[in-house]
Amino acid sequence: MKKSIIKFAFLNISGLLLSAVPLTTRAAEGIDSGDTAWMLTATALVLFMTVPGLALFYAGMVRSKNVLSVMMQCFAISSLMTVLWIAYGYSLAFENGGALNAMVGGLGKAFLAGVGLDAMSGTIPETVFVTFQMTFAIITPALIVGAFAERMKFSTMLWFMGLWFTLVYLPICHWVWGGGWLGSWGVLDFAGGTVVHINAGVAGLVAALMLGKRKGFPTTAMPPHNLTLTVIGAAMLWVGWFGFNAGSELAADGTAGMAMLVTQIATAAAALAWMFSEWLSHGKPSVLGIASGVVAGLVAITPACGSVGPMGALAIGFASGVGCFFTATRMKRAFGYDDSLDVFGVHATGGVIGAMLTGVFSATIFGGTGFGEGNESIGAQLLAQFVGVAATAVYTAVLSYAILKMLDKLIGLRVSEEQEVEGLDTALHDERGYIL
Repeated sequence: MKKSIIKFAFLNISGLLLSAVPLTTRAAEGIDSGDTAWMLTATALVLFMTVPGLALFYAGMVRSKNVLSVMMQCFAISSLMTVLWIAYGYSLAFENGGALNAMVGGLGKAFLAGVGLDAMSGTIPETVFVTFQMTFAIITPALIVGAFAERMKFSTMLWFMGLWFTLVYLPICHWVWGGGWLGSWGVLDFAGGTVVHINAGVAGLVAALMLGKRKGFPTTAMPPHNLTLTVIGAAMLWVGWFGFNAGSELAADGTAGMAMLVTQIATAAAALAWMFSEWLSHGKPSVLGIASGVVAGLVAITPACGSVGPMGALAIGFASGVGCFFTATRMKRAFGYDDSLDVFGVHATGGVIGAMLTGVFSATIFGGTGFGEGNESIGAQLLAQFVGVAATAVYTAVLSYAILKMLDKLIGLRVSEEQEVEGLDTALHDERGYIL
């Protein structure tokens, strides 16, 4: 009897205390805890792709005198993009832009105005959506670093990334995901084939061409100084990419599960395709080759992962492994451009292959989920995909060139010959990656 009275009193007191908790501390109405938990995890995974994943991947591929410079660039870009995303980036990408909405968003959510504890984006808090999309805005400009590694001024790099983010990334993100004109065309880009990879890859090629070749390229051997770092970075990218692709569903459901599955399938297929292509061409399979093949497969499945099935993923993986190997080796040698770490060869090429094959393998006859809104055949979807690829490539090429041209006249693009020979670690940062 005594225990029952104590239990009754405890339950009543607990109820009174809970009823006194302010509404703002409770979960917002309509929130799905499972979706939210998954998206918190996915967001951390995508940030993990840049720091430390991409930073290590790039750091291992440059010469030892530049190892810290590329890591510094990845960390600085991560910080700069975070601030710019909060200030105006999120708003311009995802807010309604009124009469200009087909091209760019508005400033109604600048400095995250109105994004509070109770703000929702579907079934998750809007704060989680803001941070998830922020990680995409971080990694996209960071990818470009690999194209001009070992030769751009650090100050110029910061200006270029800030302007490129504002004038290139945000409009294209809005076109595809924020209610802009490419979305209305029914372009399928589930996780960033156009927004991230073609965008960054083409900008990287423009930057590499405008800065010119590294001193001694291609007659002087410039092998990766530490492939162990590169492989560790590639492994981190592989794991983190599940957040990138499966997270883009913004829910913990069957589509997210399929996106995870096809991401693994395509990545494995591309790694094998690159490995065997290199084996046949050069006589031996390399660690750098299979790591590059992994990234090629991850890139190519990115636009397709929400709309293709396992067989489509296999085809996209094999096609990207072979195609990116060809672009990063034979085509680069044939044209003689110095894309230092194969940003164009892997990201632009893989992005194009994935975007176009999405138009084929999203068809239900190939196990896909169907075409984008307004497209009723493979031909119509391929046309939409081509428009998305072409518009992204042309826009980013023209704007990237204009930004770099302006910066070249104002502050210069490239370090001095003496600084390049010395190495950017000591010349720009007064530090060494290794103590002899």
